[in-house]
Amino acid sequence: MMTNILVAHAKDVEKADFYKKTYLHVALAILAFIAVETVLINTVPAEIIGLMFAQKYTWLLIIGAFWLASILANKWSLSQSRSTQYLGLGAYVFIEAIIFLPLIYIAIAQAGGVVIYQAAMLTIAMFAGISVVAFTSKKDFSFLRNIIVIGGFIALGLIVGGAIFGFNLGLWFSVGMVILASATILYQTSKLKDAYTTDQYVGASLQLFASIMLLFWYILRILMSRRS
Repeated sequence: MMTNILVAHAKDVEKADFYKKTYLHVALAILAFIAVETVLINTVPAEIIGLMFAQKYTWLLIIGAFWLASILANKWSLSQSRSTQYLGLGAYVFIEAIIFLPLIYIAIAQAGGVVIYQAAMLTIAMFAGISVVAFTSKKDFSFLRNIIVIGGFIALGLIVGGAIFGFNLGLWFSVGMVILASATILYQTSKLKDAYTTDQYVGASLQLFASIMLLFWYILRILMSRRS
C-alpha cells in the first residue's frame, strides 16, 4: 500500500530513504537516456535527423508534442500506481532522447563527442553543487518559483519566435537558460520535502531529471558555440 505522508512530516529514516530512492532514480533515468540516445544515434538515418531541425515548423511541432507529452508523463509519474509512475518516467526519458537527437548528432559531428563529455561533467558538477547548497542552506528558496515561471514563459516565447521568424537567440540566451535551469534545480531540491509524499520518489526524480537535462542542453550549446 502506498502512503500519503509528506516527506516533511516523515521520520528521519523515511526521509533518508525517500532521498536515496529519488536520486537513485535520477541516476537510472540518466543512464536510460544515454542508452536510448546511443541506440537512436546509431539507428536513425542522418536524413531523418536533419529534417528535425531543417524545417522550422517541424521543430515547432516537435516542441509542441514534447510539451503535451511532458504534461502527461508528469501526471503519470505522480500517480498512486507504481507501474504508472514508472511509465511516466520512462516515457519522459524517451521523449528527451528524441528531442536531444539533432543536438547530439551535431555535437558528435563537430567534436567527436568530446564536447558532450565536457558538457556532461559540467552539468554533474553544477547539479552536485546546487544540491549541496539546497540541502545545507537554511534559506527559503520559495521566492524562486515566480521567477522560474515567468522566466520559463519568456524563454518559451523567445524560442517559438526564433523558430518562426528565423532569428538566432545567441550565446546570452543560452547563459540565461543555464541560470534559469540552475534556479529550477535549487528550488525543486529545496522543496522536495514539501511537495512530495514518501512514495512519490519517481515523480520527484522526473522533475529533477527534467531540470538536469535542460541544464545539460544549454551548457552543451554554449560549448558548441565556442567551437563554431
